[in-house]
Order: sequence, then structure tokens, then C-alpha cells
Amino acid sequence: MKNITVIGSGTMGNGIAHVFAQNNYHVNLIDVNEAQLKKAIETIGKNLDRQVVKGSIKEEDKVSTLSHIKTFTSLKEASANADLVIEAASENINIKLDIFKQLDEYAPAHCILASNTSSISITKIASVTKRPEQVIGMHFMNPVPVMKLVEIINGYKTSKEVSEAIVNLSKAIGKVPAEANDYSGFIANRILMPMINEAIICLQQGVGSVESIDTVMKLGMAHPMGPLQLADFIGLDVCLAIMNVLYDGLGQDKYAPCPLLVNMVSAGILGAKSGEGFYVYTPGSKELVVSPRF
Repeated sequence: MKNITVIGSGTMGNGIAHVFAQNNYHVNLIDVNEAQLKKAIETIGKNLDRQVVKGSIKEEDKVSTLSHIKTFTSLKEASANADLVIEAASENINIKLDIFKQLDEYAPAHCILASNTSSISITKIASVTKRPEQVIGMHFMNPVPVMKLVEIINGYKTSKEVSEAIVNLSKAIGKVPAEANDYSGFIANRILMPMINEAIICLQQGVGSVESIDTVMKLGMAHPMGPLQLADFIGLDVCLAIMNVLYDGLGQDKYAPCPLLVNMVSAGILGAKSGEGFYVYTPGSKELVVSPRF
């Protein structure tokens, strides 16, 4: 596999494109918005500059990486020669199903179709294609150029050969693959999101303040970041969407999203990306300007 198509040029998409291009793969990065594609290339360039400053790569490596990325607004054109397509669009099942229906038509017969979904069923996504054995989950962690883990999710019909190929490819780009079967939330979010949700419940019920909850988890459990600040960085809307997937898929009350989380998202308070969550941030960045807002 040398030709990689990445669908979606947001935070996850541009990070995935960055990593593959840096490892000498040919990357077609696609988005419906030309301005978003321009912004994505600028972001990749800035992240490469940081690597140059740190001494982890040379200036010529940056130039080479950027030269391996082409941008497209046509899904048909971008996927025509792909060996692997990685979908990193919005965490919305209808959007993903529509994309995979089109990919099944446009991508070559040998092409593997992967989704970066953090919680949506790979089996469900695969069901709209005529190649379910070639559909798999590749759940990268944010920030993609830094985080080593890739959660590999095997759908009900994903073939052993495709699974092995994606595991080996993940290793080839310097990642550490961990395989999971296709159940709601997979491994990462099946464990992480209920913890974040419980932290929000603790805040709502007055068990502790934002700072106390995050401090306990950082200093008591050796977490690099507290669950409430992590929720802000993930996006409260994304957290809510994943909790709804868990609740709908598993049908247990313990996965019901906290009412405080629901209300915050309804009010447009989405975390760092909106400038306000459990903490207050500088607009357009994750830099704290005020400690907790509660």
C-alpha cells in the first residue's frame, strides 16, 4: 500500500495525512471545502516546523513530507488510485454511511476502506458496501503525529488478511496497533467516556470542584490530564455523541449521558474549540485563560 486517501482535513484528518506523508506514502487529502484544505496544509506545515525545531526531523524532511500530499475536493478523483482510504469525517453515522456508499463505487476493487470513527459500528458502516470483508476501523489518537496508539477495529466480516495488513501498516508508520472487536465504543471509548461522564456527574452533584476532580485524577491516578479538561479538548459534543452511541448500543443506565453534559452541548458550550467548557480558553486555541468556569 503506497497510495493513501484521507477523507476530511480537520484535526484528525490532517494529522493522519501528516503521518503517512512523513513516512513516504503518497497522500490524497480530500475535503468539500477548499479553504479547509488550505488551512490543513498550513497546520501540517506548522507541526512539521515544531519537529524541525525539536530536532526530530530536518528541514528537507519537512519539504519532502509536504510534497507527498495532494489536495482534492472530488471524492471520485481522490480515491481513484487508492490502496487504502481512511475516512476521518464528522462523527455522524449518516455522513459516514453516505461516504462509504460512494467509496464502494469509486475506489479500486483491491482498496481497503477504513474509518477513523471513535465509536460507530464498523459492521454497520461495512453493510452499505459490497466489500464488507475489506472494511476496518483505524482509530487514531489525537494529536496523531504524537500519539502512538492506533485502535484497530475488526467488523463482523473483516477478513483476517485485511486485519493483518492494517496492523502491519500501522507498525510501518511508527504506531502501536491494538486490536478490538466491533462493540459499542470499542476499547478506548468504552472505558474512557464513562469515566469522563462520571467526572461530570461528580461535578453536577457537588462531590468536588472542577479543579479537585481533575487534580485527584492527575496526582492520584497518574493521568497526564484530568477528565474534565480532557473532555474540553475532545469536544463536549463529541463526548455526548459517543455516550449516546454507548447508551443506544448497550442499553444500560450506566452509559446514560450526564444531564449537565447534555445541557452544556445544547447551550453551545463545546470545550476548547468554542472557547468555553469546564475551563475557559483563548479563542482558537487550547490555552487556558481562566481556570474552571464553575
